[in-house]
Amino acid sequence: MIFKKTVTACSLMFFQLFTSVSADFKHIKEGDLIFQTSNSTQSIAIQKVTKSIYSHMGIVFFKNNKPYVFEAANTVKYTPLEQWIKRGVKHHYVIKRLNKPLTPDDIVKLKKIAATFLGKAYDLQFLWSDQEIYCSELVWKIYDRGLNIKIGQLQKIKDFDISSKEAQQEIKERYQQLPLEETVISPQAMFESDLLSTITRTGAQ
Repeated sequence: MIFKKTVTACSLMFFQLFTSVSADFKHIKEGDLIFQTSNSTQSIAIQKVTKSIYSHMGIVFFKNNKPYVFEAANTVKYTPLEQWIKRGVKHHYVIKRLNKPLTPDDIVKLKKIAATFLGKAYDLQFLWSDQEIYCSELVWKIYDRGLNIKIGQLQKIKDFDISSKEAQQEIKERYQQLPLEETVISPQAMFESDLLSTITRTGAQ
């Protein structure tokens, strides 16, 4: 009798967990942009430079009907959505979506461009070439080249406040001379774009 009650309780807990996860993800669509505060070593520097808590982002695509985040981490890759969320600080994330609905053909175009970046190394110097690529640059170029949609205002490195000790340490380690005129796109610039609407904001932050 006790065993039966325990099994029933465990089954109920599993069901509640499963349904809560499903509820979190059921409104997600391909092409959605997802933002988080990364636990990476450069995250604090990025937050201080961009004046934003959102230091990492990616774009959602489905594989075998399951949501993945296409992202530039160590390399450009597909990461299961739930795994991606767990990597972020306090599991907090925000999902944004283009105001103009995407068609199935739009998704095909986005995925076609995404495939050209798969496997590329992460760009530690935040250069605008395609040889290596960083997170927001990846998503920006996918939308720009796939649909001619420019999400977020491009900036130059010189536009940012790089005075923090965290930023100065990263600069010292990565550059002989900082390319102040280099074109960049930050996660925050994309987050603030008027072309997007917030779909989900969840997790403690």
